[in-house]
Amino acid sequence: MSEFPLVSEEEFRKVGEFLYRRTGMVFAETKRYYMHRRIAERMAELGLADFAAYFHRLRVDSDGEVEQFINAFTVNETYFYREDHQLRCLTADLLGERMRAKPAGQSYRLWSVPCSTGEEPYSLALWLLENWPEVDTHEIEILGSDIDTKCLEAARAGIYGARALMRLTPALVGKYFEAAGPDRWRLVADLRDSVQFSPVNIVDPESVRAHGTFDVIFCRNVLIYFDDASRRLAAENLFESLAPGGFICLGHTESMSRVSPLFEVRRFADAIVYQRPRGKAHG
Repeated sequence: MSEFPLVSEEEFRKVGEFLYRRTGMVFAETKRYYMHRRIAERMAELGLADFAAYFHRLRVDSDGEVEQFINAFTVNETYFYREDHQLRCLTADLLGERMRAKPAGQSYRLWSVPCSTGEEPYSLALWLLENWPEVDTHEIEILGSDIDTKCLEAARAGIYGARALMRLTPALVGKYFEAAGPDRWRLVADLRDSVQFSPVNIVDPESVRAHGTFDVIFCRNVLIYFDDASRRLAAENLFESLAPGGFICLGHTESMSRVSPLFEVRRFADAIVYQRPRGKAHG
């Protein structure tokens, strides 16, 4: 990619503003080389040698370039059973509380957003099967959503390498995965079918609203990429996506208390989570 000069200060600003308006993600000056590399990859893919030509293509969204551009900038580091203390909290406390708050016979909706390549929502399904004795007596809907459409394609395929499975025991891998090539394993069909996937932009109210309401949301390690304004907007959107009394789990470095006053802090034995108080509406 040496044939592409580093983007100028003005070009860096334009791209950063465009990405921010579309996703809420902020890339500081220290990320200029990272952004340049991603832009250069897209320009090479399209056979363009001029930044102005590429930016024009981006602004008019020629051939769906905005989607490809956003895909290039998302961060997709994850693995099965990540932050499993929250999974323990889910089955030990959160689902029981939601059961007591809902009429018998209603389904329970869990949302992993962003879901990356599927490890986190599939972890929810696997954990429930292995650790919640009541799993067969309730209807559970698990949805995984992400702004990165390539990640969603990979999630639906359900094929993973050794690093993604590093927290799983050999017994679990043997039970729920099939060999899919050298050092590759694919989730069994029943488990893949138990999770649905969809695109979402959590700073876009309409995009979030279209997914309905949930009992528990796992939104981990994404708010750290936003500025204060985008964090507040995302928090408000997620608040509206929770059923009254529903819970949201964030990454271990994130705190909803520093983002929004809408949520109540709940401390359980295994995790600190945030709850939409019953009867409390946004605004």
